[in-house]
Amino acid sequence: MEPLLLWPEGAPLAQGSTDEDCPALFPYLLDGDSRAAVIVIPGGGYVMRAEDHEGDAIARWLNSIGISAFRLRYRVSPYRYPSALLDVQRAIRTVRANAERFSVDPNRIGVLGFSAGGHLASTAATLFEEELGVPKDELDRTISARPDLAILCYPVITLKDPYTHEGSRLHLLGENPDPEQVEFLSTENRVTAKTPPTFLWHTAEDGYVPPENSLAFAAALSRHKVPFDLHIYQKGHHGVGLGADIEHTNEWSSACASWLRMQGFASNG
Repeated sequence: MEPLLLWPEGAPLAQGSTDEDCPALFPYLLDGDSRAAVIVIPGGGYVMRAEDHEGDAIARWLNSIGISAFRLRYRVSPYRYPSALLDVQRAIRTVRANAERFSVDPNRIGVLGFSAGGHLASTAATLFEEELGVPKDELDRTISARPDLAILCYPVITLKDPYTHEGSRLHLLGENPDPEQVEFLSTENRVTAKTPPTFLWHTAEDGYVPPENSLAFAAALSRHKVPFDLHIYQKGHHGVGLGADIEHTNEWSSACASWLRMQGFASNG
């Protein structure tokens, strides 16, 4: 699949011109008109991207339930905030602006992220109106970056101790982050009534990103009366992806497919 560069003339804040400096979308498109679409954001602690089991495999699963998908290549360390957020916002705008070309519905565009990619998806779901201090072009000025739903898979949500993932915080904000920035990017604090419907799942055994992350975000959604599903599974280490070999936990994808049908995203059957 040929990547679709989000900024063909060069991304804002770019430090070079290698692939890692050039955020892009990899399409997994289905035939048919006005499909729902989901942008897949692999995890990797903001230092790499787990593009196989949290990227390609997830895009193909979405295809299997009737949803077109786009795997996002977003910028990671040595890039710092706000580069990755710029990338996911641009990805949403790009898919929405090219809905007719991709045969997708511009009003049914979601984000799905794992671990640090879940943090990035949660920032997309909560900070879509944030001014990020870079010049805007016509696409940025005219197309909404708000996703229509979010799926957060064992996500990093808080950047505060004791429940954060220290590596994600380090690679996103550096060694001595500004406490105000830590607070601001702890996305349990950023939920509003405008946050889109959200599906969250975690495992109780996660030793890297504690389930308190998903619990905190779900509690914020509840306070603001945003529709959500929350699933905490007993078994499973961090980073299981689809979790095919973990009995019961592997049912998260079926539960999510059911939820996506309820949201009008996935096909029946």
